Order: sequence, then structure tokens, then C-alpha cells
Amino acid sequence: MLPRWLRRPVRLIARLGDDDLKAPPYSAVALSALLFASSLAYGGYLGGHLDGFVQGVTARTGFAVDQIKVVGNRQTSEIDVLDKLELDGWTSLIGFNAEDARERIASLPWVEQAAVRKIYPHTLEVRIDERQAFAIWQQGGKLSVIEKSGRIIAPYTGGKEAELPLIVGTGAPQFAPDMVAKVSRYPELASRVKGYIRVGERRWDLKFDNGVTVKLPEEGEDRALAALVRMEHDNGLLERDVAAVDMRIPDRLVLQLTPEAASAREAALKEKPKAVKRKPEART
Repeated sequence: MLPRWLRRPVRLIARLGDDDLKAPPYSAVALSALLFASSLAYGGYLGGHLDGFVQGVTARTGFAVDQIKVVGNRQTSEIDVLDKLELDGWTSLIGFNAEDARERIASLPWVEQAAVRKIYPHTLEVRIDERQAFAIWQQGGKLSVIEKSGRIIAPYTGGKEAELPLIVGTGAPQFAPDMVAKVSRYPELASRVKGYIRVGERRWDLKFDNGVTVKLPEEGEDRALAALVRMEHDNGLLERDVAAVDMRIPDRLVLQLTPEAASAREAALKEKPKAVKRKPEART
């Protein structure tokens, strides 16, 4: 006695042997079509055209990509994202390689991480995490937007990045985060500093919004900044006619006057002896 699951196949084979089983109508045509399709698929596989064949067939059966959602991009343009997706009018969602597309999008300057997701039947979703801009780095005549790590993101082209601090000089990106953090402890200074200039790869100059340069020492930057805040609060140091405040020597403050103030002071010094000579002698 045969098992139940073998009985039906055995009966069909027995009927074939007795010429009792008739083939369904058009079975020969169907088998020929199946053989032809299989031959095409195998030929496409051997020739490396199977992906294109699958793309063409599935795109024409309702799986062509016709919607794209880009999420999380602020600096990265959607046009650049679409270019990296490399779509054409008949790209099929089934045959689309999302991982390859993700790698291409991740190569864009502002993109830190990217994810590409298929949403059937015809939508692609692209999610982007962008790099965080920290400062604008000037090296010679070249301006670049950089991360806090010092990594260059992209060339500076203006826009919202104009509000970022400007750091200048060779080696500046490596030490800028620490210096910017120190200045940020004094909001009254931080809001007015427009440039952090690395000098000789050893120390910093601060350039203020009114053009005054403060030359900080190589060591003891915290003490110098605290002293600068006190002098500004007590005497309005940064509002005076000075071009530079030199704080490189711990126990000495050197002020460099503006050209106008220096000329006025020189004229006043020349007039002082004349005024003394014109002064009438005291009567006895």
C-alpha cells in the first residue's frame, strides 16, 4: 500500500502509459513559450544582461520608480541626491540596488550617513544625516567649511555659514575648538570676536568686530581673557582708539594706537613745549 502523498502522481504516470491522459488545449504553445522565455533568461544571464531584462519587465508591470522622498537634507540639494540615484524613466524598484545608491549618496560632501529604502510599489525614500559645520577655515586665499574635528566639509560659498567663526592659519583647525570654547565662557567677548588667527602655530590673535586685534600669550590664555574682560568692563578698553592690545607679556599691557589717534597724540606732544613757553612768568 503506497503512502497517500504518492498515490496521485503514480495514477497520473499510469494513465500516461495507457494513453488515457490527454494534454490540455494550447499546452504545446505554453510549453514553447516557457522554453523560449527560459532560453532568453539564460542567455541574458550568460551575457550579463539579466538585470536589464528584469528591470524592463518589472518596470512595465507597475514597479517603475516614480516617487522619491528625500529627508534630512539641509545643505545637500535634492538635485545632487537624484543624480546619485542614477534613475531613468524605466528604473524598476524590484531590480534597483539600494546599497549601491546609498554608497553613492554617502560620497556627497555634506552627507555623513545615508539610508535608501524601497517602498513598494514605486517609491524610494532617502534619509540623510549631514555633517555639522563648526567654522570657516582660511588658509591663504582659500576658504573651507570644516567640522569640529578639523575635517574639511566643502568650500565656503556664503549663505548661512557666514555666521560661523572664522579661523585663520596653518594648524588652526586642530586647536580652534579649545580656543573657541575658552572665549565662549565670556559671552560679551564671544559675540564680538570675528576671527581666530593662529600665529606661528603657537598662539592666537583675536580679531574683534571693530577691527581691534588682541594678541594673546602662548600660555595662560584663560588669565589673559579674564583680564581683558575686566579691563573692558572697567575702562571700555576695546572702545578706545586702539588698533591692537598686546597681552603676550604676563605683567605688561601694550596698546597700539590707531593711525589717527597716534597722529593726534604726536601733535599734542609737540604742542606741549610751546604751551609751556607761552605761559607767563609768575610775578614776584
